[in-house]
Amino acid sequence: MAIDLNILIGGAAGQGVHAITLPLAKALVRQGAQVLFVQDYQSRIRGGHLFNQIRVADRPLMASREGVDLLVALNQETVTLHQAELSPEGVIIYDAARVKELPAGRPAVALTHEALLPGTQAGEIAVNAGACGAVLGLFKASLAPLLTLLTETFADKGAQVVEWNLKAATRGYELAKTQGFRVSLAYLTPPSKPRLLISGHEALALGALAAGLNFISGYPMTPWTSVLNTIGQRAVRWGVVVEQAEDEIAAINMAIGASYAGARAMTGTSGGGFCLMTEALGLAAMTETPLVIVEAMRPGPSTGLPTRTEQGDLSFVLYAGQGDSPRAVLAPGTPAQGFALAVKAFHLAERYQIPVFLLTDQYFGDTQFTHTASEFPEVQAQPAPASGPASDPYERYAFTESGISPRRLPGFGPQVVVADSDEHTPDGHLTEDLTVRVKMHDKRLRKLETLVQELNGITTVGAADAPLTLACWGSSLGPVAEAVDRLNESGTPARLVHLSELWPFPRAVATAALSGTKKLVLVEMNATGQLNRLLRQETGLAADHLVLKYDGTPFTPEYILKELKGHI
Repeated sequence: MAIDLNILIGGAAGQGVHAITLPLAKALVRQGAQVLFVQDYQSRIRGGHLFNQIRVADRPLMASREGVDLLVALNQETVTLHQAELSPEGVIIYDAARVKELPAGRPAVALTHEALLPGTQAGEIAVNAGACGAVLGLFKASLAPLLTLLTETFADKGAQVVEWNLKAATRGYELAKTQGFRVSLAYLTPPSKPRLLISGHEALALGALAAGLNFISGYPMTPWTSVLNTIGQRAVRWGVVVEQAEDEIAAINMAIGASYAGARAMTGTSGGGFCLMTEALGLAAMTETPLVIVEAMRPGPSTGLPTRTEQGDLSFVLYAGQGDSPRAVLAPGTPAQGFALAVKAFHLAERYQIPVFLLTDQYFGDTQFTHTASEFPEVQAQPAPASGPASDPYERYAFTESGISPRRLPGFGPQVVVADSDEHTPDGHLTEDLTVRVKMHDKRLRKLETLVQELNGITTVGAADAPLTLACWGSSLGPVAEAVDRLNESGTPARLVHLSELWPFPRAVATAALSGTKKLVLVEMNATGQLNRLLRQETGLAADHLVLKYDGTPFTPEYILKELKGHI
């Protein structure tokens, strides 16, 4: 019998919802389950409802789904808000001190401080750790991986805290294991090689490190901050300078300065912060300075929904900045893809001397997927070479057929490097010569002609002659892929086309992938179909139907299939 369980753990911010979810998810992975872990939280430090979902299966997972098989409620609000989502055989594990009303007829496991850690002052530790153990007990899974993880997690809190966690988890396990549940995980065996439970932003940050990142600057802004934190935690080991700037204007200018001096540099923000970066984006383009920018999208306009997800900044990133300037835009769909595209971003930035965007969102950044190490490509970081032969006298912006001029670093050789943010002559000095202006502008834009040949990031799944094609980009990959699988299983032939490399737009490969289908559906987390507009602009193709979502929550396969009813 195939396993596909959905666990929802809810409470108020500050109650320890994340403290329960992460060790539980890791424990399930260590004993052989495939896990996908999604977070939903409000923009509050304490209070306000938040919940995490753990989807558990015995096959690889790429998306969360609707429905709840096990509800872990740390307060009454969680029961009130989510009881309607419970499956017919759904079970509730709850904190009996805070939850006083349960839906009638539901099997439930009550957890109390007195039953878990009598005679102690353990506080929330009792129910939080007890709930972790109770989940495993209900599923008849092994408790040992959880006990190991709790020991590792709380070792720096002291021996007593570790002991409380172990006792509460064990007691919760014993209380729940006698309950009957329709699915058992007892048959799972630990994987022969360790698996990773990794988020998109963690993988992207590791890709940047693998590519040789040695300078990062930024100002904290959800959801970009997790990239900055991940690199900051590894900065000493990897020799990275991490600078928390006073604002996004300073952050991007620091990164441009570091790159001009020879560092592999990255900065990042979310949409509101990127508004402040747009002038300096033009500086990077005019001075032809390599730069990688993470733009982690969230719903706008203005502050919007600070902790929710959306794919609303594609058009903004494509056209931001004054005048016309070359850039590349990449949008990964999975952590493994995020790792690979981070490496590619640095390659493209240095080779073409342009800004390169990694376009992500809260769902991609925070959701943790089960991966194996083999899904991440081997990377050998190379020192940045001087690009192209240098003339004598040296011309930093020499006219070339490819548009790529020889780049030298100031202070590293006999050449004097001159750069200017105004329009300039080939040797870097300011000019008002309009003939030179046209030639220099054409030179910069010629880079796109070669760059587009390196962009082929299109994933296709399903028969090439399927009459229905669902196309998407970025983090929508997983939900759309599962929706396509379900369509095919139900007898509706369908195909997936996912774009992860969006600009310069790969016209030839996109046209080949999308032409010939009888019905084209674009699936996007925004209100206006931004990829559909881009597709029509660049290829003349357009969707027959749009499936759009912009309420701040990610797609699920069920939502996509519901929106397709009546259109296929």
